Amino acid sequence: MLDFNAATPDGNEKIRRLIAAAPAHEPGSSWPVPKPLVSTLPAVARLEPEMLPDAIRGYVLDVSARSQCPVDFVAVCALVGLASMLGNKIRIRPKQFDDWTIVPNLWGAIIGRPSAMKSPSMTAALAPVYALQDEARKNWEADCAARKIDAEVADIAKGAAKKKARMAAEKGDLDQARDLIQGAGGDNDEDPPQPRFIINDATVEKLGELLNENPNGLTQVRDELAGWLGRMESEEHCTDRAFYLEAFNGDSPFTYDRIGRGTIQIAACTLSLIGGIQPSRLAPLVRGALTGAGNDGLIQRLQLAVWPDDSKDWTWIDRRPDEAARESYFLAFRHLHALAPVDLPASAEDMPTVMRFDEEAQGLFREWMEEIQIRARAGGLPSVMESHILKMPKTVAALALLFELLDGERVVVGKVATARALDWADYLESHARRVYAAGETMIEDGARLIWSRRKQLPDAFTARDIHQKAWAGLTDRETVGDILEMLTDLQWVGAERKTDSAGGRPTITYSWNPRLIGKEG
Repeated sequence: MLDFNAATPDGNEKIRRLIAAAPAHEPGSSWPVPKPLVSTLPAVARLEPEMLPDAIRGYVLDVSARSQCPVDFVAVCALVGLASMLGNKIRIRPKQFDDWTIVPNLWGAIIGRPSAMKSPSMTAALAPVYALQDEARKNWEADCAARKIDAEVADIAKGAAKKKARMAAEKGDLDQARDLIQGAGGDNDEDPPQPRFIINDATVEKLGELLNENPNGLTQVRDELAGWLGRMESEEHCTDRAFYLEAFNGDSPFTYDRIGRGTIQIAACTLSLIGGIQPSRLAPLVRGALTGAGNDGLIQRLQLAVWPDDSKDWTWIDRRPDEAARESYFLAFRHLHALAPVDLPASAEDMPTVMRFDEEAQGLFREWMEEIQIRARAGGLPSVMESHILKMPKTVAALALLFELLDGERVVVGKVATARALDWADYLESHARRVYAAGETMIEDGARLIWSRRKQLPDAFTARDIHQKAWAGLTDRETVGDILEMLTDLQWVGAERKTDSAGGRPTITYSWNPRLIGKEG
């Protein structure tokens, strides 16, 4: 959070003192009194323990307490992991008669400074998924080894059958020879694909193959989400971006054609996603969405993006993990993993199980959805926030289904699970507002950076002088221009437009307000 009262060298506290010391009127000076640069990120709602299902609450709180990381980080990673276990085998239809169907895959991001314990939170929260994947790999290896032995035995039997068939053919009994060869069976040396639950870094082509091999879906886990998001920004990976935009839906087919790989058709791109990112790396990406450069809804798909306040307290904690809570947590993942899709009536027996809200839950969801639709369409929200809110029904319905399957009766999605999901909706919306504010705070951070390095600039400097320095966050010309415009509005700098004698494009030069510079000492 940007704090104007922070006492940092050459930073906000010094600027605050300079502005406070500047007289309201200085004889002979045409420079106005500079205005303070006040910037605070929006407040966010706290994650209350009651928002977590009983089955996972104890473990999430225990991990957060022992590692002293935000409970938000563990909780969000846990929900994404649980959604990956459910995959697309059970879905929800949020309306009683409509066929609008939602796959409960979830996309999340945990946002914090480098030492905010993002990676340990992910590791602890996703431990059951890694354990199940390791177990599935070992079973697959044992199955492959057994198949290899069976194949060798089959080769021996086939050799013996050929020998007998040859003898029968030599005696003229061709029917017996044919029966012997047929009874020996054919070659079947191909092993089944290795089951996967988690991927870290794969091309979309390979990811498509893995999704076909694991039709219930996969989870992409990125320790540093900034790298993946940055790659999605490049023109070189525009096709990849289109694939991921479809993968958020969970049931969209996708076909791509590649020389060498040929045509790969994916029946359903079911992908959950979780990763960590630093605020400074997030801000330029959010700014791209705000200015339209990357406003295709990719950032808004990170519906479970959380950015809690930094904790200023730390206490030595050394105790044993809560084994009962851990067992309950791991069993929750195993339960969702073991759930088998129950076929619908014979007319649609190829479809997975579909659940709906009960009457009370339906009323709660309908009331909430009517409220957000009216608010989003009223024209009073920034476009990125409007887009984010209009994507929330998928997330809320998915969470309600997930909560019902963890703690409920598991027949219909009831009132308790739905009310809990709606609590998450309010909580997540407050964090979304902070995320999208990062685009503006990036400009304010850039202004402070230029001020702190002003001695590296000429007395009369241009936007080009700043751009050529390639300072962090100031490599984009449009961003530099916006920062200088803000500094001009705040009267920190004065701007002078000059046109050369040849009549070329005018140059704008900037100089610092002497009311700041002159009172530094």
